[in-house]
Amino acid sequence: MSQYKITYKIEAGTAQHIGNRPEQLDRTGLFTSATAPGYLLAVLADGMSGHAGGKLAADQALLTARSLFEAWNPERVKIRELLESMVDEAHTMIKLNRISLRPEGESQSEPHSTFVVLLVTPQGQAYWLHIGDSRIYCFHGKQCTERSNDEAYIEALCADGRISREAAKNHRRSALLMNALGNTLKNPFITYGKNEALQAGDAFLLCSDGLWRHFADNELAAAVALKSPRQAAEMLIEKAQERAKGNGDNCTMAIVKLVKLSDTELGYKVEKLTRAV
Repeated sequence: MSQYKITYKIEAGTAQHIGNRPEQLDRTGLFTSATAPGYLLAVLADGMSGHAGGKLAADQALLTARSLFEAWNPERVKIRELLESMVDEAHTMIKLNRISLRPEGESQSEPHSTFVVLLVTPQGQAYWLHIGDSRIYCFHGKQCTERSNDEAYIEALCADGRISREAAKNHRRSALLMNALGNTLKNPFITYGKNEALQAGDAFLLCSDGLWRHFADNELAAAVALKSPRQAAEMLIEKAQERAKGNGDNCTMAIVKLVKLSDTELGYKVEKLTRAV
């Protein structure tokens, strides 16, 4: 595994801004693991503004993903099984602890969180899953090649005849329709994605709705392509706050870029991933 020949190095970073909200409900992180050298995990969870205990639900989602990844043996557990176990355990823990996660005096509210997770392998592959209205974008250069969208959940409900399109339009924010970790009315609806032939120029953006609602797909792609993760994050946060005009939501992102190796970096090995991140 450690001898896998790669033509790129990984540059990655995370960033947050509270916007014009009283507190930050989003959580994000980038993780490596001693039990899975060369793998990179990116996670983003949004406590879903308006739900008391949301930030604690997002904390639980991040903690669960990290702990399972750090204990993961890729030779024994398949990647999809790992990612789905993160969803199952986080969803269960948030529901089990929903009473303790509620702030005092908020007896009627349920803690909810979106969930986006990306796993990049040392074999040149990327796998991801998505729940809720946070998003993962896939870029190549300045082009957006794919992105998640919570509309897939609504489309699935309509296709199964469980709800009409008119009802979905009128009740998108109801607890019944809410696709999130911690929803006691139903299990989360998961969308999946993968890229099994990564190459230099590919990039991924995980972000909360406080960011993506202010940008077209090609704007996000261009920012990530032309800047380092830190520079892109700073520029996007500044522009999001400008476009929000004083009503900005929590704004959170994780950026993972695959950058072409220079001639002096041809000896790059996956063991150097931690330093690259």
